Amino acid sequence: MKRGRLEIIKGILEIIKEKRNSIQATPLLRMTGLSSKSFKEYYSGLLAKGFVLESVDRKGSRHISLSEKGFKFLEKYRMIVDFIDEFEL
Repeated sequence: MKRGRLEIIKGILEIIKEKRNSIQATPLLRMTGLSSKSFKEYYSGLLAKGFVLESVDRKGSRHISLSEKGFKFLEKYRMIVDFIDEFEL
């Protein structure tokens, strides 16, 4: 079944959260199940909108983490899904 845009965004953010809020881009790409082109588009959008942050460690490795806005998105998404389930919509 094809995933919608919001489901893909939620999926990316949840993967980051589940990995102790720090993951490198390549493992994240693999875990999303997206093509590299699609992943880059979603990732660029999440970065531009402030849902995720990038940091570089002492070894020069780039790590991705959720911003406060990213955590809030997941919280609101869960509320919407719960609402839909509660009213059987």
